[in-house]
Amino acid sequence: MVAHNVKLIILLVLVSLFPHIIFPATTTSAKEYDTKAYVDSWCRTTLYPKLCVRSLSRYVHSRAMQNPRDLARFALKASLYRAKYTKAFLLIEVKNLEITLRPQYYALVHDCLTQIRDSVNQLSQAIAELDRVSRRGGKSQGALDWHINNLQTWTSTALTDAETCVSQFPGRRMSKVKATIKGKVKNVEESTSNALAFIHHYAAARYRARRP
Repeated sequence: MVAHNVKLIILLVLVSLFPHIIFPATTTSAKEYDTKAYVDSWCRTTLYPKLCVRSLSRYVHSRAMQNPRDLARFALKASLYRAKYTKAFLLIEVKNLEITLRPQYYALVHDCLTQIRDSVNQLSQAIAELDRVSRRGGKSQGALDWHINNLQTWTSTALTDAETCVSQFPGRRMSKVKATIKGKVKNVEESTSNALAFIHHYAAARYRARRP
């Protein structure tokens, strides 16, 4: 019993003197603060800064984002994630409409599903192209131009797809399901717009780096 009390006293003394040993600090590191500040500053240059910060905050802990390429890639990944999620939701809605036999509503949602499917494909290609330009795009100005053009074209097409779908749900008075679909697709549209803005920043940075 005496030995147990002595051990307890020693433990309490150690905790009071060195609390960080027993309870590791959970505060945000200086590197993460720098990354968050970097993301916040660039997100303010987009059309949807709040969504931009929310989208990229999940990636702050995975690795530092300290250059335009990282911002563009993670923004594309965030947009692709939303597009895939929306596509899955629309697939369920289309199946439900097939069962309930509502042809006019079915055609509307099916058209939207087609657009979002294409957005997923375009964004996937854009991410792959960004990886390629990072590995090989610096060999010549012509190669860089070609890769950057592909990046911008595919992301712009994904944005147009989402905008086309949103335009099929005009006004504010609509059913709960339609409002939900519009909200999800609008989220894809806005996140893709932000990704395209970062691609433009990345392209400008690459061109500046090649100046003599």
